[in-house]
Amino acid sequence: SGTIGLLVVESGLPALWVVWLRCILGGLGLATWVVVSRQWRTPTRSELRWLLLGGLALIVNWLCLFRAYHYSGIAIATVVYHVQPFLLLLLAALLQGEALPLRRMPWLLLALVGVVLSSGLLGADGAHQASWQGIGLALLAASLYAVATLTTQRLKRIAPAQIAMLQMGVGALALLPFVWELRADVVFSPKAWAAVLVLGLVHTAWMYTLMYTAFQRLKAQAIAGLSYIYPVMALLGDLLWCGVKPQPAQWLGMALILGSVWAYRRGEEKT
Repeated sequence: SGTIGLLVVESGLPALWVVWLRCILGGLGLATWVVVSRQWRTPTRSELRWLLLGGLALIVNWLCLFRAYHYSGIAIATVVYHVQPFLLLLLAALLQGEALPLRRMPWLLLALVGVVLSSGLLGADGAHQASWQGIGLALLAASLYAVATLTTQRLKRIAPAQIAMLQMGVGALALLPFVWELRADVVFSPKAWAAVLVLGLVHTAWMYTLMYTAFQRLKAQAIAGLSYIYPVMALLGDLLWCGVKPQPAQWLGMALILGSVWAYRRGEEKT
């Protein structure tokens, strides 16, 4: 997950087109797997409603997050996006009656401190670089992703690959009129095609099958704790690909994130 931002930026394409192509390519890859593995199950009306809601939330989440990269940069957008675990815990408590893990909440708060430190947001010029438009889009994306996660938990009867495939179909159809209007303004290069192919087949078809399998087996608290690995991978991607060298505070932030996730998971296993 942490390398998605690099692919989006490197593609050089508008966020709308990146999301639409991700839906098309990811949906085709997932459909192939569903057919080969014979996982298809006909959804009920109730399941179709959850699929539609989750699909729309997921697609608009991508649009907001990918656009936030252009306004605020990958680091700051990623930091803001990672308030999502707290939104997920709150929504799970309000809508599903799940108890808030008060004894382990300090680990989540410590991880959030790590996210802020690892982003460089507290550096000398971090506040000046932050765009409030990007921050607002990242917050909206985080809220929508929490909704998508909770709707997926309602679909335990359906295979994860089928869930993701149908949500990609929802996104492809919903965005088609908008990308059609922008078709004359988009120029594809070999680099752009490579980026969207990896994004669609690896970061969608394969990754979402793994993620949705986890969503169906874990509680919201566990998903929230594990999600902090995302910014660590994003920073490592910046280091290896873009040559960005983290400051001491950023290294400390990554250590806090991994340590908090480990402590959180250990506490859950004992429960």
